[in-house]
Amino acid sequence: MLRPALPAALLLFLAVTVHAGAMDTLIRFLDFGAGVLALVSLSVTVLWGLAATDRMVLHTGHRLLAQAVHRGTGVAGLGFLGLHIWVKVTEGHTGTLSVAVPFTDGARPVLIGLGTLAAYVFVAVAVTGAVRGAFTGVTGSRWWRALHMSAYIAWALALVHGLKAGRQAAGWATAGYVLCLAAVAVRLYLRLRAARRS
Repeated sequence: MLRPALPAALLLFLAVTVHAGAMDTLIRFLDFGAGVLALVSLSVTVLWGLAATDRMVLHTGHRLLAQAVHRGTGVAGLGFLGLHIWVKVTEGHTGTLSVAVPFTDGARPVLIGLGTLAAYVFVAVAVTGAVRGAFTGVTGSRWWRALHMSAYIAWALALVHGLKAGRQAAGWATAGYVLCLAAVAVRLYLRLRAARRS
């Protein structure tokens, strides 16, 4: 008896929400926050990817859990990245050509281009991560590792894009970026140090 009423109630709720201006508030938030959410999610993805390789502290089960979190935050980061791109295009902050072809934005070609390059690399890393089984053998494994390691470069490009491409970043956003940078730097240093010892 409630099933036919549920879609009608949902439509009524959406109509009232839109009429009350909630969508404008949501779009304003996404205009400012979707990019930050993407970068923070992708930073967490980098951190969990580094954690998933730790053999000194984590046991096999823990590493598998870390890999699952790594994949989940990667998917969330790509979702926020897609949302960030969509909002910036629909709000007219950049054009579809700038999204597709790096360094073609009329106002800020280098900074928007860095974001475009970073997005392409993140998508390539995600796709190759999803089909990791296709990279078999020593040569295939090396190619996969090189492609996957390019996420560090993409992450650095995204960090520069996030800090400099738009308006002045809010204090909380800059603090978040600095925290992400410090956390990844420390974790990467620990990984490299452990690799040298072994």
